[in-house]
Parts: sequence; structure tokens; C-alpha cells
Amino acid sequence: MDIPPLAEVRRRTEKKRDAWWTVLLVDPVATPLVRWTAKWTRVTPNQITWAALVLGLGAAACFAQGGWLWLVAGAIVYHCSFILDCMDGKLARLTGNGSEFGAWLDYVFDRIRVLVCAIALMGGQYHRTGDVSYIWLALAVVFLDMLRYIDALQIYKVRQGMRTKLQQAAAEVAEVTQAPAPRVAAAARITAEAKDEALEAGEEETAAGPRAEEPAAPALGVVTQQSFVRRFTRYNRIRDFLIAHRIRTHLVSGIEFQMAVFIIAPLVGAIMGVTIVAGIGLVLFELAIIYKLMLSTRDFERAMDSYRRTIAEATPEPVTVSASVDG
Repeated sequence: MDIPPLAEVRRRTEKKRDAWWTVLLVDPVATPLVRWTAKWTRVTPNQITWAALVLGLGAAACFAQGGWLWLVAGAIVYHCSFILDCMDGKLARLTGNGSEFGAWLDYVFDRIRVLVCAIALMGGQYHRTGDVSYIWLALAVVFLDMLRYIDALQIYKVRQGMRTKLQQAAAEVAEVTQAPAPRVAAAARITAEAKDEALEAGEEETAAGPRAEEPAAPALGVVTQQSFVRRFTRYNRIRDFLIAHRIRTHLVSGIEFQMAVFIIAPLVGAIMGVTIVAGIGLVLFELAIIYKLMLSTRDFERAMDSYRRTIAEATPEPVTVSASVDG
């Protein structure tokens, strides 16, 4: 196949919004490598996924040794593993060779890599120091990684459900009121930020897809982020700045947490301190996402109530005819 110039490869393969670690430290390396791989090799996305896992296991083997030089080596190998992990999806998008099985494989291997590296890193430190706190830290890392992705999946399902119900209600309003359907449908869309939040970061492809660019119609006032924006007036300004640089507003997501634990902590030789700080940051951002979801569901219920009232007012009452019989 003809491989387009690098600028076109970036447009096709890089996500519109991604983790800041990926945007700043991975994409500048991964995207050119993807172009080179597609042009000069027959390597498939699944093969890259397997290679990422092998490097992840290599990083774990380094972490298990416990010494600082081994930790540095493990951090470097882990980062290379993550670059490959980002390349498989990009290569699939560029060549069209992606598959549902490949997406599943990528997800499962990511979780295996985190599990094995957490056990190896903290186990190595426990063996070196005898401090049982590292065992609990390993459990905390695995738990937080699991919690992050389970929570993200459920939030995505909830938002998808709200979006579907709003679209159906908008279509019914358009039918009974003869309002222009496109305008009503636009009003029913959950904003782009809400969709991206579902699996913040596109850390998983489950949340990928075209995002709604149109603003909600102010006449109907159906925007499920209204309550959040009213409470945090500077949010949109910060969000727009980050979006302009392709960075998600979820600044401490699963990716940043992993990079802090498996790259920054080993490099600076502060495994416990960095891991605890990263864990607290992840939990705080998860709570913020949950809080925003709670406000969104309230806006959703108000929007649905508005639709129901509109439909009830536009639907004519059935006429009751009473018949009398003369005796």
C-alpha cells in the first residue's frame, strides 16, 4: 500500500484527545515508527501487541532484581513496551488491519503487564528491604488499575444509555411538534467532553468514534454538563486549552498512573513515595469524574422531564363520547 506523508499519518492515527504522557512523550516517537513499519515491513498490529507484552515481561524481570541500575533498566524497557503498545492501534488504523480480537488482546495484555510489573517491582523492593509495606503497595497498584478501567467502562455504558434515550426522546418531540429534526437531535447530544470522558482517554478503543461538534440548541437547553460548568466556571477555558494541544482533561488517568509507578518511581529511586502520590492523584481524578457523572445524570433527568412535558402538551387528549339511551 502507498504510505502517506508523516503529517497525514499523524492525522489518521493519532487520537483527537489523549493522555498528556502519550501526546508529549510517546506520539513523537511512535507515529514515525508506525509509518516506517507500514512502509518497510509486514509486521501486523497483533505482532506488535505481543512484542509489547514481551518487553513488559522484560521490564518486570529487571524490576524484580531490586537494585537501582536494574530499576532504571526496567523503566526504560517499560517505556519502550508502552511505545509499542501505542503503535499497534496506530498501525491498525493506518493499514486497516485491525480486528476485534486484536482490541481484546491489547486490553488483556495491558492488564497482564501491569499485574506482573507491579508484583515484580514491589516484590523486588520487599526482597531488598524486608518492608512488608511493598506487598500492600503491589495490591494497591493492581486494585487501582482494575478500578480505573472497570469504572471507565461503566461510565461509558451509562453515558451511552443517556445519549440513546435523549436521541429517542428528541425524535419523538420532533414527530409530535413538527420541529426540525436535525435541530432537536443536536440538542439531545451529550457534549464531546462527556463522550470522551466515558473511557477518558481513549485508553480503550471502546469509546472511540466521531464526536459531536455541534453545540446543543440553547432553546431546548439539553446539555448534560450545565451543572458542572456552572459550578466550575473556568473549566471550559482550561478544557479548551488542553484540547488545543490534544490533551485530555483527565490529567491523572490510568496511563499517567502506570508511568508514575513503573517509570518515574524507578528512575528517581522513590518507589513508595511516588506510587502513593500517583495513587492519590488517580483517586482524586476518579472522584471528580464520578462527581461530574452525578451532575450529568441530574441534568439528564431534567432534560428528559422537559421532553416528556413537551410531548404531553403536544399530544391531543382523547375525546370521550358518552352515549345516552332514551327509554
